[in-house]
Amino acid sequence: MNKRFLPIGIQDFKKLRTGNYVYVDKTSLVYQLTRTSTPYFLSRPRRFGKSLLLSTFEYYFSGKKDLFKGLAIEKLEKDWTEYPVIKISFGADSYADLESLKSALNFQLSKYEKKYNIIVDDKRSAPRLNNIIISAFNQTGSQVVILIDEYDKPILDALYTEYEEQNRQELRSFYSPLKDCDQYIRFLFITGITKVSHVNIFSGLNQLNDISLNRDYSSLCGITESELEEYFTPEIESLAKGQEITVSEAKIKLAEMYDGYHFSHDVEGVYNPFCILKCFMEKDFGSYWFESGTPSFLVKTLQNQPLFLVNLINGRKAKEDNFKNYDPESKNMLPVIYQSGYLTIKEFDKSRRLYTLDFPNREIEEGFLNILLKKFVKVPDDDMGLAIDNICDAIDANEIDRILSIIKAAIADLPTVVKKDMCENYYESVTHLIFRLTGYNVISELQSVAGRSDVILTTKDSVFIFELKMDKGRKFEDVVEEALTQIDANGYSSRFSVSGKVMHKIGVVFSSEGKGIVGWKIM
Repeated sequence: MNKRFLPIGIQDFKKLRTGNYVYVDKTSLVYQLTRTSTPYFLSRPRRFGKSLLLSTFEYYFSGKKDLFKGLAIEKLEKDWTEYPVIKISFGADSYADLESLKSALNFQLSKYEKKYNIIVDDKRSAPRLNNIIISAFNQTGSQVVILIDEYDKPILDALYTEYEEQNRQELRSFYSPLKDCDQYIRFLFITGITKVSHVNIFSGLNQLNDISLNRDYSSLCGITESELEEYFTPEIESLAKGQEITVSEAKIKLAEMYDGYHFSHDVEGVYNPFCILKCFMEKDFGSYWFESGTPSFLVKTLQNQPLFLVNLINGRKAKEDNFKNYDPESKNMLPVIYQSGYLTIKEFDKSRRLYTLDFPNREIEEGFLNILLKKFVKVPDDDMGLAIDNICDAIDANEIDRILSIIKAAIADLPTVVKKDMCENYYESVTHLIFRLTGYNVISELQSVAGRSDVILTTKDSVFIFELKMDKGRKFEDVVEEALTQIDANGYSSRFSVSGKVMHKIGVVFSSEGKGIVGWKIM
């Protein structure tokens, strides 16, 4: 019996199909997409198989029928036609400046100029792409297939630098022939992480069909629960054996860690394929997505935008326009967080066309919160994990003074990236952030009849209700009493009164001068 391999990092469809790798068959969706000549755009987070998808298109349009033997498309496709394919990928290089981008474009265009014996008179990228498309059409007698992978990387690599606009202008020029060569193009598919709204590099492609939120193609990249069962039963059983748990327990843990991505509403969720495959290979539930790197543009955006954590998590409500397109000139971070894969669609109100966004799974929640914690809290990386563990121990022991002493030490001063007039939001956000990393159930801004509580943390036996206040020049005693009174007056504890859990009500006072926690009182 031939050994089967897990396609970790495999982006070439031919290598996957000829190397006895497990392939989750997406070819029925590929066939469906290719029935028309509509230009498509698809946004997905990194490590979701966008490059493999384009490679599948490449071999399909190249007429490589043998590679698709036994797959769904073999029965669907009756006429395997070969088309000339132009594939441009920006995934392999870094584009911190304009020269890097020009060099990459020159390298990729030169391959096709050599293939079609094109003499280059004009070194600009736009005329060269135009000549390649027309030459391929004239020499083969067939329309051209154009596949563009990670179109946005040259912009994101140069984000917030002097080269951002230069790279944008170069790409706008490079893509300009696409609008005038429509008669020569059989199929156009573009992928990226973000859909950058104001970049407008595809201004001529008014008919570009963005299927990023399309329900029919929500599982085009990623692995569904049914596909997990169909293709990876041996790996699940092996994982369960290695972890000394049952198969059912392994499935529950897999879903908790890696499932939960919804790229439309009312659809089956998908697993991150890279993480699930790494988990099977290692036979361990690790945080593999973050081990493969953090999107640099996310870090840059966090560094250039203020912290509004409470506005991003706990079931963030948003209209489609609020998270579909990213504008680097806007202060709206939501599209970056969503399109990077840190938030996903959890609910959809059809009558109001209102989406609820939240973390897809535990792996992503912990990773994202850790990114924020390292940016906004002055604790050495190697000490932060220990601090969180100590807070967990204190929570288990109901030692509230110890809990807040650790937090006080972590946020003793306002970071330079946060202005004084923002410190109230900062303190509430970071307090919530630290508690979320404990793994306990934590909610901020929980609605009651009379108002919203600041932070509520629940364990198996206890409920901790924290009301956070700024001193704003007032005496600590007055402010903390106001906080405790508000907890009772607004009925924050009412919904937990029948739970039988021990109730802890805590008023916490912060310095409006950015000097951290002034003090606290427990009731």
